[in-house]
Amino acid sequence: MDYKKAGVDIEAGYRSVELMKEHVKKTMRPEVLGGIGGFSGAFSLEKVKEMKEPVLLSGTDGVGTKIKLAFILDKHDTVGIDCVAMCVNDVACAGGEPLFFLDYIACGKNIPEKIAEIVKGVAEGCLQAGAALIGGETAEHPDLMPVDEYDLAGFTVGVAERSEMITGENIRPGDVLVGIASSGVHSNGFSLVRKVFEMTAESLNTYYDELGTTLGEALLTPTRIYVKALKQVKEAGITIKGCSHITGGGFYENIPRMLPDGVRAVVEKDSYPVLPIFTLLQKKGDIAEQMMYNTYNMGLGMVLAVDAADADAAVKALQEAGEQAYIVGRCEAGEKGVTLC
Repeated sequence: MDYKKAGVDIEAGYRSVELMKEHVKKTMRPEVLGGIGGFSGAFSLEKVKEMKEPVLLSGTDGVGTKIKLAFILDKHDTVGIDCVAMCVNDVACAGGEPLFFLDYIACGKNIPEKIAEIVKGVAEGCLQAGAALIGGETAEHPDLMPVDEYDLAGFTVGVAERSEMITGENIRPGDVLVGIASSGVHSNGFSLVRKVFEMTAESLNTYYDELGTTLGEALLTPTRIYVKALKQVKEAGITIKGCSHITGGGFYENIPRMLPDGVRAVVEKDSYPVLPIFTLLQKKGDIAEQMMYNTYNMGLGMVLAVDAADADAAVKALQEAGEQAYIVGRCEAGEKGVTLC
């Protein structure tokens, strides 16, 4: 008996590392010390020392049951982007710059080519966020997971000048809400998605006119990464008073998280286009509208609160960064929460 016969292939692990190296190299920043293969990732804080009062920010998350679709379609090069996005968007929400990222892949069987495809997506997400992929782990779990399945999670560390952090504490009645378009369902609510649509290759490969693509392609569209767009708003001289990443819990849970007591957000549902995938999902699943807005992003991946005088400039800066942005509502005096009208 040996380790390979027990279900863990060390040689496959070595090959996975070799295959992913070319993708990881693309994400390197000058602060990264050493290469791939060490026991830890090293990142110099020399530049951070130049900041007046640096604050480290961290975020961790996974892709959730969205990866089930990747299994069915045997498409593994985008879920890594989702994993990065779920972490770095949270850090950016607080005004931080993601510095580095690490991933964790647990699999039933280490198939090097598949692992490399997953990490390719992780690296692409890191490139979009400007973060270095400085390490990770691939753990083979025979008898615990099916041989053709895996789970993916990760975490990021970022930094912000304390005086420039986005806390929401200065949001006041009269401030304007600016929404940034999502790319689709992103990485939340897939347990419900999987109950509404049949999870087979045939179903996911079905083309829908209203989507302009197959169902699987629409659902696997990776989560939008907003790091550079928020940075461009800041560089335009606009103060983002509050920022909400619309993830699990949709509008009702996430928008109030940026609000101070005594302020209520009002979102006008017809102020931006709801993506076709949500209309299809709601119709097919006979899902109540309130539940849709309490589960999904409904076409807005982030909502910002800015001074009314800065609203148009914020939209322009976001558009120049390549995002679709809309004025979607306002802040009013009232009980902390959100009203959709």
